[in-house]
Amino acid sequence: AAMVQKYQSPVRVYKHPFELIMAAYERRFPTCPLIPMFVASDTVNEYKSEDEAIHVIERRCKLDIDAPRLLKKIAGVDYVYFVQKNSLNRRERTLHIEAYNETFSNRVIINEHCSYTVHPDNEDWTCFEQSASLDIKSFFGFESTVEKIAMKQYTSNIKKGKEIIEYYLKQLEEEGITFVPRWTPPVACKSESSTSHTRRPVSPAINIPDSATKEGLNNKEILNTSSSPSEPTAGTPDDKLDADYIKRYLGDLTPMQESCLIRLRQWLQETHKGKIPKDEHILRFLRARDFNIDKAREILCQSLTWRKQHQVDYILDTWNPPQVLQDYYAGGWHHHDKDGRPLYVLRLGQMDTKGLVRALGEEALLRYVLSINEEGLRRCEENTKVFGRPISSWTCLVDLEGLNMRHLWRPGVKALLRIIEVVEANYPETLGRLLILRAPRVFPVLWTLVSPFIDDNTRKKFLIYAGNDYQGPGGLLDYIDKEIIPDFLGGECMCEVPEGGLVPKSLYRTAEELENEDIKLWTETIYQSASVFKGAPHEVLIQIVDASSVITWDFDVCKGDIVFNIFHSKRAPQPPKKDSLGAHSITSPGGNNVQLIDKVWQLGRDYSMVESPLICKEGESVQGSHVTRWPGFYILQWKFHSMPACATTNLPRVDDVLASLQVSSHKCKVMYYTEVIGSEDFRGSMTSLESSHSGFSQLSAATTSSSQSHSSSMISR
Repeated sequence: AAMVQKYQSPVRVYKHPFELIMAAYERRFPTCPLIPMFVASDTVNEYKSEDEAIHVIERRCKLDIDAPRLLKKIAGVDYVYFVQKNSLNRRERTLHIEAYNETFSNRVIINEHCSYTVHPDNEDWTCFEQSASLDIKSFFGFESTVEKIAMKQYTSNIKKGKEIIEYYLKQLEEEGITFVPRWTPPVACKSESSTSHTRRPVSPAINIPDSATKEGLNNKEILNTSSSPSEPTAGTPDDKLDADYIKRYLGDLTPMQESCLIRLRQWLQETHKGKIPKDEHILRFLRARDFNIDKAREILCQSLTWRKQHQVDYILDTWNPPQVLQDYYAGGWHHHDKDGRPLYVLRLGQMDTKGLVRALGEEALLRYVLSINEEGLRRCEENTKVFGRPISSWTCLVDLEGLNMRHLWRPGVKALLRIIEVVEANYPETLGRLLILRAPRVFPVLWTLVSPFIDDNTRKKFLIYAGNDYQGPGGLLDYIDKEIIPDFLGGECMCEVPEGGLVPKSLYRTAEELENEDIKLWTETIYQSASVFKGAPHEVLIQIVDASSVITWDFDVCKGDIVFNIFHSKRAPQPPKKDSLGAHSITSPGGNNVQLIDKVWQLGRDYSMVESPLICKEGESVQGSHVTRWPGFYILQWKFHSMPACATTNLPRVDDVLASLQVSSHKCKVMYYTEVIGSEDFRGSMTSLESSHSGFSQLSAATTSSSQSHSSSMISR
């Protein structure tokens, strides 16, 4: 299989006139002590025009490639010969270099093109550009080895190229040569013509092959500072990257990394309709795929399509977050860390994630997170200018003080996972560091649910501190200056981040409202509603195969008071008969109602109670989980809660009469969601889960906890 490798250099600028650079360049021949592999070169062909403006010279160069002896033996050669053809045009002030291999030319095709031209904005400076391709058709079964050797040799020579010119410039200077006159046409009366020629406008490089260049080079520095972030001018099709710009704004890249960036960028300019992302953003996608240009192009294109569909480019200018978010979303930007990265502070433990999701739906929350990320990109760009070095990611500080079961609300976790997924796909390599502070005992549970969705590269950047460890050695002070440590972490800096707090129930949107929205949100698909009648509880069956699984539940009591139970049975209940007209088959528009526990079953013989009954009042939200101890069948039950009546009086009868007149009074409504998490989803041990649960008994007076089964439910009013 043929392998083609391509290389395209950035523009390298020498702040010296073309003629002086040429004098330095010529000193490389016939041999050059700085390139040990360049053993010799002989002139094969030479042509000079009469006026000496054109000088073409073709050399045969002998290279001693640094390759394993065995490989040289198999190949049967000691040296590799290249043909290099240099075309100097003194009038245009250009030098074009074409090189190709003569040895093994039927097996390996190497082509290189270099050019020295005058800088379009300064005629006393010189630009250098280089492109090459390597196509290995076959090499005695050693194709990939040869490819690696060739790439290694080539990239090391690229780095040397600049040093060599600078070395000879210095040598010239030591010999007192700091100026080489420009070419002038040989005319009898020289004076007038020479003036006309030095004033000659600089012509753009003309006959460079397509891969090497489009017209001249814009000065990216000027372009970058002048354009405001919203203007699309940052990527005009003709502009090119120069080496100094890359170093200043994008960082230290290897030659092959620079080449990938330049080629991907060029591909976008040629094929992508619409706004081309900034260089630093293209670079993030390359980094996320270890500079595999095809993989990076694929994820970048998906992201560009996504941005267009969701109008993400305009989110900062056009979208105003709803008031609920501004009041209750406990996150915000706060100065920068010690590396100059923008710092985002999130008081997750103080934030009512469940309330936010219920009040806003997932879409608005996602959109808000996107606007935070867009702002992050903008701040990175800003900090790059301010600090004088490339800053392409931000640091996130997450304070978990206050984290509890409410944060493990599964739809909330699901929303979080979807948000993480979208951010990972469209903002790769933007998280420089994640500091997680004051992690409580419940944290391992959340972490095991979330961590499989996080990219390995990203996960390496997480630092987790329990309790007050962040105040000790290796803590926060290593990453953030003392002056800006927020007040709520014991620092002196006033932090503007909202306090969070519980979102009032009055702001929740009902299932009906959510259903009426254009976007069908997950809430209606994830939650089921059930009706519970006097004498007709609603029951849900969960079959457990693996003894140590975790059953989680989350429900809202929409109407009436109910009792929640969880039972275990070794045998399967009979599926409910749908045909009979018994109370258990009542299906109403208000949701389903199913009984599973057979009337003849006896508690303690056919099935057992594994949790104490939990009384839940109208309007309450309940979350809980149960670590199963046995395989078999578990039944979750929501039962009508009737006040115990005094047996001797006739009053209940009157109640019954009234109730029958007012049918709805003995109907309760529940919206519930349940899920089983396999023990394999818990990377940590189950004991960490159990200990965190028993720790919840202090969280709320209404918590019931049965010690033998390590379970808890938490009620939030």
